[in-house]
Order: sequence, then C-alpha cells, then structure tokens
Amino acid sequence: MHQKKGKKIFVYLFLFLIVGSINNITLNKIQFKNVKNIVISGLNENENLNLLKNIEVINLENIFFLNGNEISKIINSNSLVEKYEIFKKYPNTIDIKIEKTNFLAKINTNENTFLIGSNGKLSDIKFSNENLPFIFGKPEINKFIEFINLIEQSKFSLNEIKNLYFFPSKRWDLELKNNIIIKLSKDYTKISLDQAFEFLNDNNINNIKVVDVRIKNQIILND
Repeated sequence: MHQKKGKKIFVYLFLFLIVGSINNITLNKIQFKNVKNIVISGLNENENLNLLKNIEVINLENIFFLNGNEISKIINSNSLVEKYEIFKKYPNTIDIKIEKTNFLAKINTNENTFLIGSNGKLSDIKFSNENLPFIFGKPEINKFIEFINLIEQSKFSLNEIKNLYFFPSKRWDLELKNNIIIKLSKDYTKISLDQAFEFLNDNNINNIKVVDVRIKNQIILND
C-alpha cells in the first residue's frame, strides 16, 4: 500500500516538473512590448517636449501593466496643465492629451513676477506675453480664483481690467483700462460689480475717476 502511494506521488511530481518546465519555457518566449512611443498634445512644441523629457526619465514598464500614478504625478506638477487624459494604445504607445491652463493675472511673489493660471498654480512669466491684469496685495490663490469667477458671472469681463487691488480686509478694488477705480464691497461683491457696470454704462464717464459701491444700493463718486 505504501509502495503504491509512493509511486503515485512520484508520478505526480514528475508530471508537475514536466508541465512546470513547459510553462516556464513558454513564458520565457513571450515578449511583452515595452513603451516605445509617448505622444503629448495640447501645449506648444517646446512645452510638450519638456514634459516628454520629464516623463521619459521614468523606467516605463510593459504597457499592459503600466502604472499611471508616476506619469500623473509628473503631469500634475506641471503648472501649465489644467486637465489631461492618458490613453494606452497597444502595443507600445501612450497618448497624453492636455488642456492648457488659462492665465488670468500677474502677481509679485518673493520679488519675482508670476502668472496665475485658472488651475490655481503659478507659472514663470516667460510662458505668456499677454497683457494681463496685475494683482497688488497678497491674496490666497484660491480666493483670487473665487473672485475671478465672480467677475465672470458679473456684467464685467476680465479683459476690461488693468489692475486688481487686494486689501487685508479681504475686499477688492478694480482699476479698469480706462483708469476708473471701482471700490467693491466684501460682502456682496457681485452685486457691487453689476451696480458699477450699470452706472458706468448709463452715464457720461469723462470726469469720473472713482466709483465707490461698497455701501449697498449707493454709489459714491470721487473725481
């Protein structure tokens, strides 16, 4: 009885070794394709190239098992990127489609001038030569984005604005491109904006220098 069991175990072990060897040989012959092509679109040529160089530093794995976390980390660290999508194209290509951030204003930080993007990130001034409004004061970036959203919801547009002034009391003043200053309320900013817009649109503004709408339902002019 023990001899029969011993023979069975020997046969099973022999078959296991044969099958295991065949499987190993077969797997060794399978050549999975490594990533050979990375296609980036959405930025300008130089910006795409710089991002590509940063991604190529990663030891990219087989495309079937590619972990996008490392690539996402590099893309997210790029201040020019608003949104992006990553597509795997078999057998060996990664396609990265980027939506570039919109630059909203310029700000001075640590004695250097930066661009503030709609993604809330700061970029080097070299990335844009647009005539953007300049921010005086030190607002939190997220508060600035909130204020820009209010402007866009109001009857004003951002391209009418030359400068933005932020005060420690958390309120804003605007200087328009026609040099008129609008003093806004902290508590009902959008109402203040629309009130100022309607007043300027309905009146002769030749001699007006300041429109003060900090008090609800009142307009004070300083000329």
